[in-house]
Amino acid sequence: MKRLISLTVGILVVVLGLAIWSQQLQQSQGATGDKVLNLANWGDYIDPSLVKKFEKQSGYHVNLETFDSNEAMFTKIQQGGTSYDLTVPSEYMIEKMRKAHLLVPLDHSKLTGLNNYGARYMNQPFDPGNKYSIPYFWGTLGIVYNDKFIKPGEVKHWDDLWHTKYRDQIMLIDSARDILGFSLVSLGKSMNTTDAPTLQAAKGKLDQLAPNVKAIVADEIKMYMVENEAPLAVDWSGEASEMLAGNSHLHYVVPSEGSNLWFDSLVIPKTAKHYKAIYAFLNFMSQPKNAAQNAEYVGYATPNNKAKALLPKAVRNDRQFYPDAQTMSHLQTYEDLSPKTVGLYNDLFLEFKMYRK
Repeated sequence: MKRLISLTVGILVVVLGLAIWSQQLQQSQGATGDKVLNLANWGDYIDPSLVKKFEKQSGYHVNLETFDSNEAMFTKIQQGGTSYDLTVPSEYMIEKMRKAHLLVPLDHSKLTGLNNYGARYMNQPFDPGNKYSIPYFWGTLGIVYNDKFIKPGEVKHWDDLWHTKYRDQIMLIDSARDILGFSLVSLGKSMNTTDAPTLQAAKGKLDQLAPNVKAIVADEIKMYMVENEAPLAVDWSGEASEMLAGNSHLHYVVPSEGSNLWFDSLVIPKTAKHYKAIYAFLNFMSQPKNAAQNAEYVGYATPNNKAKALLPKAVRNDRQFYPDAQTMSHLQTYEDLSPKTVGLYNDLFLEFKMYRK
């Protein structure tokens, strides 16, 4: 009898353990009932105190999962098995997700803060009429320079990077689309070109830049620039913001002849389940005070004009991260290119990296 009782207790312990494990697994995957919001976002891309504020005000618990690339996020949603209510893809990925039928249209009647956003950041080619997306942050591709080595005003245009005096002095972000992109702009071409000869010409011009390139790196580019390892770098404005915060000698320039204008936006993937929580969060993040707080924490440019007005004057008037209208008019947003064209960009960039060796 004791053995039977012991066995029964053992089975109950195992079952209870499995139940707890199952609950924890569901929580880690965002499936914790109706009073939750499952958010998939880039790492460190929202002020944690805002999340707590939203939870306290709304009563919804936020399950936050991070991803490190648009492609990784896309694959998880496409393959299923996730329960994301909201995610934050970049502009070209929004177009790709829309074409793949992975997005749920927004119900504009449930949105209370759309009029807070600047017209310049709405109705973009990747999502006409903002049928699927609300802008979250935006930025540019540009040049970071160190005034210990480079005089202010000395580097203002892409073509300046090709000057022979900058031999072995430039760091490039490891991104085929961006590096071929600024070469295309320097040739007066579109950053979205699909023309093979034009891309070959851009790659040929990059080969001429090769002697000036010190390294092609990823996230570590921030550390190198902060530690004065190179006078020049090509990187995104968000990364540049972090560099400038760590080294007062660094400055950021967006060439007036043109560059990339990127967007990260909030969208509802087809995996969404908690629609009351979704619209509560979208409206919460659209409130100027909350959007301004998030912008100060993340360091990226906000598309919420009413939030921008709440930022410190030095921030909202900083032309490094809020370029003037003339420069903005020459910026280009990336389009979702065909796999064949993306492959060509990647192949040419790889050839350029091998050429440097």
